[in-house]
Amino acid sequence: MSPRDEAEMSEAVAGADGPLRILGGGTRPIGRPVAGAALSVAGLSGITLYEPGALTLVARAGTPLSEIEAALAAEGQRLAFEPMDHRGLLGTAGEPTIGGVVAANVSGPRRVTAGACRDHLLGVRFVDGTGAVVKNGGRVMKNVTGYDLVKLMAGSWGTLGVLTEVSLKVLPVPPISAALRIAGLPTAQALAAMTTALGSPYEVSGAAHLPGEAPVTLLRIEGFETQITHRTARLKDLLRAFGDIEVETDPAVVRELWAGIRDISTFHGVAGDVWRLSVKPSDAPGLLARADAEGAALDWGGGLVWLRLPEGTDLRARLGAFGGHATLVRASAATRAAIAPFQPEVAPVAALSEGIRRRFDPRGILNPGLMA
Repeated sequence: MSPRDEAEMSEAVAGADGPLRILGGGTRPIGRPVAGAALSVAGLSGITLYEPGALTLVARAGTPLSEIEAALAAEGQRLAFEPMDHRGLLGTAGEPTIGGVVAANVSGPRRVTAGACRDHLLGVRFVDGTGAVVKNGGRVMKNVTGYDLVKLMAGSWGTLGVLTEVSLKVLPVPPISAALRIAGLPTAQALAAMTTALGSPYEVSGAAHLPGEAPVTLLRIEGFETQITHRTARLKDLLRAFGDIEVETDPAVVRELWAGIRDISTFHGVAGDVWRLSVKPSDAPGLLARADAEGAALDWGGGLVWLRLPEGTDLRARLGAFGGHATLVRASAATRAAIAPFQPEVAPVAALSEGIRRRFDPRGILNPGLMA
C-alpha cells in the first residue's frame, strides 16, 4: 500500500485487518523482521514550507532526504544533526526519507555538540494505530507546543504512529571547516585528547577515533576563517602532549573524512555483524578490550562505539553488565530474530513502553515485534 496523502494513510491504517510493516525509503532494515502488509509513506512527498529567515522547514514524511538537503544547500543552510546514511553499511538501495530519519532519530558526528535529530524537531503529524490523525508541536520555532510528544516520536521506529509530516529547525552552514588529525594514539590516550578538546572553549564539532594498526584521532572545527585560524592554533597548543597534529582545510577532503565517520565507511563491504554502543566515553577502552572485536570506530568523543564481530556473536553476553546500550545494527534476519537488536529494557521501563504503545496502537498493528 502506498497512500498518496494523509487522508488515504488514515484510511489505510483504520482499515487494516492485520499487522503493517511501515516503510520509508527501505534503507534502514534494523530491528527484528516484521511480518505484515507493507505500508509505504513514499507517496507523501514534498517540502510544504521552507522559511530560511525563520530557520524552519516543513516536509512530508516521504520526502527524500537528498531533496531536503539540496533545498537547504541552495540557501546556505543544513540539518545540523548530520543524519547518517545507512546504505553503505547495510548494503541497501533506495532513497532515505526525512520520515525515516526522524522515526529512527538518526544523528551523526555533530550530535556531540548540536544535539540529536529529536532536538531539532519542532512538530509532527502522524496517523496512530486507530487511523486517527494526530498533530503535535508547531511549524516554526516560536510556536512549539506539546514538545514532549514530538520528542517521543523521534526514535519510535514507526511503532507509535506513521509519520506524515515533520517540522525541523535548520541552521546556517559555516563558511569553513577544518579537521585536526593525530596519528598513533592508543584508545585511552585518544579519549583523553578528545575529552580535552571537547571540554575546551574552541567549539569542537566532531571528535572521533579509528583504532587499528594505524590509529588516527580526528577533531573538527567550523566557523569563519579568523575563527578557524585562532582555534586551530589554540587546540594545537592545548593538545601538544598527544603528539604532532596535522590540519586539513581542503573542503572536499574534510567533507569526505567526516562523511566516512558519519556513515562508518570502514565497515562497508566487510563481512561481520555490526553493533552500536552508547556508553560513557571513559568506559570505552574497557569495553573494547572485552568485546575482542574484529573492527572498531569511536565517535561522539568516545560515547558512541561501533564494533564489527563475527556473524551471530551475542555482544551483550560477551560484555556482561555495563552502563549503556548495545544495538545490533547489521546482521542476518536469522541473527536479528535470535538476538534482540535493541537493548532489552528493565522491567519498569518495559512496562511503561508497552503502556505507551497500547495507548497509540491499541490493536498492535504498527511494526509489531520490531523492537522486541
